[in-house]
Amino acid sequence: MIQQTEIRNCIAISLGAIAGALSRYYLTLWFSDRFGVSFPYGTFFINISGCFAMGFFTTFALNNVTIISSEVRLLVATGFLGAYTTFSTYGLDTVGLLRNSTILTATFYWAGSAILGIICVQLGVILARLWR
Repeated sequence: MIQQTEIRNCIAISLGAIAGALSRYYLTLWFSDRFGVSFPYGTFFINISGCFAMGFFTTFALNNVTIISSEVRLLVATGFLGAYTTFSTYGLDTVGLLRNSTILTATFYWAGSAILGIICVQLGVILARLWR
């Protein structure tokens, strides 16, 4: 028998995932319309901002366990940010750049996403700790 807590957790993750996926979709469209499709600007921005948000939110939530419920933590981190960040698309875009662009562009995108992502997670952690 499924318990009420499990149902609330599933609903929280699902609602967050819907919002995260739609945010990713519309931001990708906006970046494509604004800057073109020669470089995956949308995926790049989403990965970097998602890494920052994940670092900030998870650190903030751990420091404020009594304020932020487990459902909200699941909604934001697992649901929204899990659907919003796009590292599977990152792999696909890297392969596309390797096929259709220069090795320099593909390498910048591949390494830049990973390096800046890690830096942004750490920056989010630092800022969340200062927020106390």
